[in-house]
Amino acid sequence: MPKVQFIDPQNVRKAGEVTFKPIPVNQYNKTVEEEKANFSKDDFLRIYHDMVVIREFETMLNEIKIKSEYNGIAYNHPGPAHLSIGQEAAAVGMAYTLDADDFIFGSHRSHGEILAKGLSAIHKLSDEQLTKVMENHFDGKTFAPVKANFKGTVKELAIRFLIYGTLAEIFARETGFNRGLGGSMHAFFTPFGVYPNNAIVGGSGDIAVGAALFKKVNRKAGIVVANIGDASMACGPVWEGLTFATMDQFNELWEGDMKGGLPLIINIMNNQYGMGGQTCGETAGYSVAARIGAGLNADQLHAERVDGYNPLAVIDAYKRKRKILEEKRGPVLLDVLTYRFSGHSPSDASSYRSKEEVEAWQAADSIIWFGSELVKAGVATDAELDGMRAATTDLITWGVKLAIDKEVSPLMDMEKYPELIGEMMFSEKSVDAMEDRPVEVNHPMEENPRVKQLKTKERFAFDKAGKPFSKIKQYGLRDGLFEAIVDRFYKDPTLVAYGEENRDWGGAFAVYRGLTEALPYHRLFNSPIAEASIIGTAIGYAMCGGRVIPEIMYCDFLGRAGDEVFNQMPKWQAMSGNVIKMPVVVRVSVGSKYGAQHSQDWTALPAHIPGLKVVFPVTPYDAKGLMNTALQGTDPVIFFESQRIYDIGEQFHEGGVPEGYYEIPFGEPDVKRQGSDVTILTIGATLYRALEAADILQEKYGLSAEVIDARTLVPFNYEPVIESIKKTGRIVISGDASARGSFMRELASNITELAFDELDAPPVVVGSRNWITPAYELEDSFFPQASWLIDAIHEKIVPLKGHVVKSNYTEPEQIRRNKLGV
Repeated sequence: MPKVQFIDPQNVRKAGEVTFKPIPVNQYNKTVEEEKANFSKDDFLRIYHDMVVIREFETMLNEIKIKSEYNGIAYNHPGPAHLSIGQEAAAVGMAYTLDADDFIFGSHRSHGEILAKGLSAIHKLSDEQLTKVMENHFDGKTFAPVKANFKGTVKELAIRFLIYGTLAEIFARETGFNRGLGGSMHAFFTPFGVYPNNAIVGGSGDIAVGAALFKKVNRKAGIVVANIGDASMACGPVWEGLTFATMDQFNELWEGDMKGGLPLIINIMNNQYGMGGQTCGETAGYSVAARIGAGLNADQLHAERVDGYNPLAVIDAYKRKRKILEEKRGPVLLDVLTYRFSGHSPSDASSYRSKEEVEAWQAADSIIWFGSELVKAGVATDAELDGMRAATTDLITWGVKLAIDKEVSPLMDMEKYPELIGEMMFSEKSVDAMEDRPVEVNHPMEENPRVKQLKTKERFAFDKAGKPFSKIKQYGLRDGLFEAIVDRFYKDPTLVAYGEENRDWGGAFAVYRGLTEALPYHRLFNSPIAEASIIGTAIGYAMCGGRVIPEIMYCDFLGRAGDEVFNQMPKWQAMSGNVIKMPVVVRVSVGSKYGAQHSQDWTALPAHIPGLKVVFPVTPYDAKGLMNTALQGTDPVIFFESQRIYDIGEQFHEGGVPEGYYEIPFGEPDVKRQGSDVTILTIGATLYRALEAADILQEKYGLSAEVIDARTLVPFNYEPVIESIKKTGRIVISGDASARGSFMRELASNITELAFDELDAPPVVVGSRNWITPAYELEDSFFPQASWLIDAIHEKIVPLKGHVVKSNYTEPEQIRRNKLGV
């Protein structure tokens, strides 16, 4: 905690009570006639038009799903279509005041929000801006079929572009907004301020907070809207996102123009239902979702329930709430009351709700009601509205015909180009800074006390006589990490770092010591103890254009950010067709000494997920070089660090760790000791036990071991390992992870396939036991020891004369352990 916030017992122990302010519910009561002073005829008709476009678009999708046909056009769409028919007023009202600088995030039920936001952006952008957007997106691939033979205005053309690009995306066409890789539940179009829609319920809850953080820290125009359903109020990412968004430090600790809340609206599209049940019976008993705001901050999130069946009521709320955000008093919570006529999906018969309920809401249909109000107020005639609906049907019919035309709108040609998707998994960019502008720092880097101190340290562990320098004199692994990170903070103005205890402690393991003095609060700060929000906000920050280092204090805590690490961060680059970049470097420490919930090596988990790069350096030279590479790239990296060796000095790189900048390419294992009789390939801190084993093998048994440090898991170049096996014919693979399901097993499997003819014996894996991690005093019975490696070599590769086995690596023992699951 920051020292500047004094907690006075005389104050906090006083008797008193917490009081709440009234939360407005459906307070808007103006008629169309009364709103004529604020809206022109064109404005009213635009609202009606946008609602009709959404309704017809989703009606078309519904008919295609249940009838395989729309307006005489036959088409079978096997993919999902979660519809929001009935919610059009809520979507159009949300988007009406927003422009391209305002970002929205959504859910799997967000076609209406995409179209509403796109139509609003089109209305506000100039013809020149729109033409540039359409021509530049994928070099005009989406635009080409839209503009062919078209005669009309640029804005009319842009509306067709929006309809076609969205529909082509839903139908998985290469001409879609994201090359067909996002599809119905993930469709988005960033040039119009439409950011990823999330198939995971509540998945946008923390990501949108990160987008608002990006706008705040980097002084960007616009606000961020998180469109989440009422059922998502049961989801962890939403609550953790709200916890992050309402941190008091924004007002109490951040300084200057950074002082103040996030420019964020949590917009609950409250249609009363989750997938197949009423949220009033299956989520927290809040009755009116706006009540949630009362518990989150003193402003109660300026919470309000709005009648989402009246687009003017929603527009009014957005105009008022935007002023609050402009005054830096955010975030805001809006409970937008609406209803979906359709089921969860076209296959949902809505058996969980009554016919009478649906009919009652249909009788209040916002499109019919708003149209009649326009006619009643003399704004439009029935003929005008009929003409608008007919033109919309023609527009959607045109869009369907074009989007299903295999010649004009092809699928990705995976037969001709089988690696197309693979080429989009990583961006492989090298970028000094995400933006070209001055960095915000408290002093020049050369004046930083720790930077000065590091100049006095010994950058190689041994003196000329081979004697090790004392720990206090040695430049350690944490110093290598610090030098790479501080260097990037002075290069990239967008870079921020946060996590638990990152600032005043200098990080839980002192890697950031010295950064607190160098950086203002908004670039390095403490987060809530909420791992999902730490990673989720980092995702939102990065996808909007910033670079970020979130920290997970212990590897074991990755599970608390499981969706964010495994289901969000790895996927958005590829699902965007590589439009979005994800420069996130997640620092994760691998512990020991702290027992079962703080000492696990979970490297196999992120390595299993396509779209993540996974790094695990264990020497100061490698730590600095690989961190530089991670921070120079634009791909998501899980960067493992072992707590055991933060203090260890550089023992391998001649000349020690360079003071200047250098990079080590990902994927290249490094030979730490040359040998000729057996190869030992290690992951993580087990390198040092392997070196002990190599010494014993040489001194006691005359066996020369070549020791290779994997350094990175994804990517991984097998060629140096195969070259080693060509010399030795034998390999042991070791690391601190439990052996079962580990990345060591992946290495062993691939090595067997790739070097079968070179091997004199099968690869042997020596990992930790498949147990809980015991207390520190018992760890030598759990983590691989030098003796284990020697025992494994003796029993499974080559007998060692006179060796007495301490640990059993025989095949019967292997069978027994697997039978028991231990």
